[in-house]
Amino acid sequence: MAVVNKIGKVMKRNHALVTFDQGRITHAIRRAADSIGGFEQDYLEGINDRIFTAGAGDEGIAEFLADLVVVVLNGDPHHLVANFPPTVEEIQDVVLHVLRSTGFTRAADAYTAFRWGHHWVRQGAITQEQFVRNGYPPAQMDPFLEWNRAHGCDTIDGLNEIVRSGRIKSLIDASLSVYESSLDRAAAKVVERIEAGDEIKMIWVSGPSSSGKTTTTVKLTDRLRRKGLRFLMLNLDDYFWPLIEHPSDWINDRNYETPEALDIQLLNEHLRALLAGETIDKPVYSFKEGRRVATKKVTRDPDQILLLDCLHGFYPPMAEGIDPKYIFRLYIEAMNPLYESSVMKPLVEMDWSGERMTRFEDVRLLRRSLRDVVHRNHPPLSTLLHWHYVREGELFSIIPLKGMADYTVNGGMPFDLPALKPFFSGGDSIWPEANSLDQYASFLDARIRYKRVSRLLDAIEGLSMEDLSLIPGDAVVREFIGGSTVKIPHNE
Repeated sequence: MAVVNKIGKVMKRNHALVTFDQGRITHAIRRAADSIGGFEQDYLEGINDRIFTAGAGDEGIAEFLADLVVVVLNGDPHHLVANFPPTVEEIQDVVLHVLRSTGFTRAADAYTAFRWGHHWVRQGAITQEQFVRNGYPPAQMDPFLEWNRAHGCDTIDGLNEIVRSGRIKSLIDASLSVYESSLDRAAAKVVERIEAGDEIKMIWVSGPSSSGKTTTTVKLTDRLRRKGLRFLMLNLDDYFWPLIEHPSDWINDRNYETPEALDIQLLNEHLRALLAGETIDKPVYSFKEGRRVATKKVTRDPDQILLLDCLHGFYPPMAEGIDPKYIFRLYIEAMNPLYESSVMKPLVEMDWSGERMTRFEDVRLLRRSLRDVVHRNHPPLSTLLHWHYVREGELFSIIPLKGMADYTVNGGMPFDLPALKPFFSGGDSIWPEANSLDQYASFLDARIRYKRVSRLLDAIEGLSMEDLSLIPGDAVVREFIGGSTVKIPHNE
């Protein structure tokens, strides 16, 4: 469609003014869509179906969305002043606003990962070789797909048949064997670095919410302790800013998912002091009171390795001024590639094979919903409504930085969904009723996610509560379904 364009210039990051080119916006949107297998991955009847009709193909849809970006830019009178045109960052913000407001959530996620990945390359935090583009490069994903295909659990239909036929125990054992082997290799990587002359003083374990960082951290350090290494764990939750400094939105929710939710300057200062052999006054944070209530003296012994489990552990300001040779970074994400089944035609995701896949973050949403109910008295509806903050944070400073990892562990298992299903179905289901979203009609992200996850749950054959006993107590999913035998050490 033709739209009036009043935007003549764009301010680049170096403040130079250049001619506005709508074609660049179209190209960026199209590239994001291509990386997930095309716009059809985001087709939602009743939400963006008319855009598909108007666009008549991926190029047309990209052009239509770029027109909407121009319309939004025109609506801000500040952009019409000749010497104060929109900046590149403002235009990117509007692109994301348009994509998410029209239901193109997968394309928006890919665009966000590209955006911040390029940002971290420009900042020198990662190299071009470490740039993971939309977050899921084929070199990383293909081996997971091949393993699932070889074990007959690469589709929902195949996974369901394994559950129905009583073969789930073999799949559980095989999956956990792969996970344990990856931890063996991670421990070996740490030792290799030390033997090569690097004095490892700090291990960061990072990854998106509910990937299994706690279990993985304990299991990795158990292996390394057996090799003679000693650790000092630092509870980074104590570095949260006071509650009063976290503004709430219109449903009284707060964004704790951004790295800036932590006092990064103080944390960095304390990390450098501990590495230098100094004693710090570590804050003690009370979540009940929403503020720091005390301090505690902490000193690191010369032979101790600082162990840091943190969502945003790769965020560059965290370790600013610390020599990289002192740092080992472990990344964990729940990545279990699963093709949609014939009963789930609209359910889609992922780009590396061009096929439609379920979404990794949806499984993590279920994990976190269950954990929030059990350990935080936090209803799943609140977790669902909060999830847009989770995705925003991980697409900014977690997933785009995963290329920094010295080693990556997959915390996603093929049996996760069958293990989670009993808690989200039947009379005791914790999953919200559909009408619970009626008062949140403007929360498009939550409505889309709710519908997609509900369809996923309906399509999965769940284990019985009795069958859950087949899952060992030290499996990652036990963090969420309960019954974990992993002992969480005291954090200093």
